[in-house]
Amino acid sequence: MPSRKTIAGWTAPEDFRQAARRRLPKLFFDYLDGAAGAERTAADNIDDFDKIRFLPSVLQPARPATLQTDFLGARHSLPLMLGPIGSLGMFRAQAELMAFRVAKRRGLQACLSSFTITPPERLSSELPAGAAFQLYVLKDFGRTRAMLERMRAAGFSTLVVTVDVPVSGIRERDIRNGLRQRKRLSPAQRLALAARPGWLLTMARAYPARMALAEDWPEAGRRYLSQAAFLARQIDPELSWQTISRLRALWPGWFVLKGIQRADDLGRAIESGVDGVILSNHGGRQLDGCPSTISTLARMPTPPAGFDLILDGGVRRGTDVVKAIALGATACALGRAYAYALAAGGEAGLERLLDGFAAEISASLALLGVDSLDALRREGRSLVDIRC
Repeated sequence: MPSRKTIAGWTAPEDFRQAARRRLPKLFFDYLDGAAGAERTAADNIDDFDKIRFLPSVLQPARPATLQTDFLGARHSLPLMLGPIGSLGMFRAQAELMAFRVAKRRGLQACLSSFTITPPERLSSELPAGAAFQLYVLKDFGRTRAMLERMRAAGFSTLVVTVDVPVSGIRERDIRNGLRQRKRLSPAQRLALAARPGWLLTMARAYPARMALAEDWPEAGRRYLSQAAFLARQIDPELSWQTISRLRALWPGWFVLKGIQRADDLGRAIESGVDGVILSNHGGRQLDGCPSTISTLARMPTPPAGFDLILDGGVRRGTDVVKAIALGATACALGRAYAYALAAGGEAGLERLLDGFAAEISASLALLGVDSLDALRREGRSLVDIRC
């Protein structure tokens, strides 16, 4: 584990990424860092934030900014959620538990992936307000229903249904590394893991790693690689709006769709009675060539009051969050950014990342001439110049 002094020196987004690169085996760093195709959409998700410039209003009193906000049925300390990250527990042992523990301590929203390594029951005492579960709908709807029942019993109250994975994207880094193509590690992969002894030592304490939601299915195999590949093959390629209605009837809590990218799909989601959407291109991991989510947000119509529009994709800094809210987002979901921090520094790394987000959001609001997120939403587009 890096020293607290080392972690305190991580300030720029790239600091966390490079620290994760140094600690993780290439197999897992590439899975986290990589994307589909030429990875152009993943890059645009980050780069297009730079095409939105601030237009600050000066000679305004610089009062302490209020960063608390309501979304997905609960009040949160920041307009952030820790988004669902598949295989998070392979980047650091018990990383899902660490993420939820920090989220509860900080008053943040957090979302558990269907591809979790940590069983949801182990998280029950660490769930923040409105804790969410991200669902991949399976071909076997009976298993899908059983997953929902298990999550409700564990204390999750928000359901996030991912709708942009009828098939898996072509991720060239994973293909080169053999991830999800083998049931067992090759000799070369074993050597690569051994080259990261810090990672290996912590993971050995949690051996054997398994996909928590597939470990009771005999046909999925008994280890992480085979279970992850099996679970991916079970995702329903025929997911439809009719399935969404069926799920909505089964889930009594807050209900969100993740993977919306078009205005007409946003309209359909609103009509379907869901509580919100996560505007997302899956971090560029599905279809390369899609526009960045921040540029898509800039063209989206304003949803009705009370409907949550959360931006996911490329969020690396507090200024990114401020730009997204100015353009109409309720909040932002963090993905790779917080996974890098957890992988590199555990809970202390994630706390350091969140401290940086809070400080930059607060300073940005003061420098823009607003003293709260509500004021930022009211002023909105008058505070930004959109060039994407």
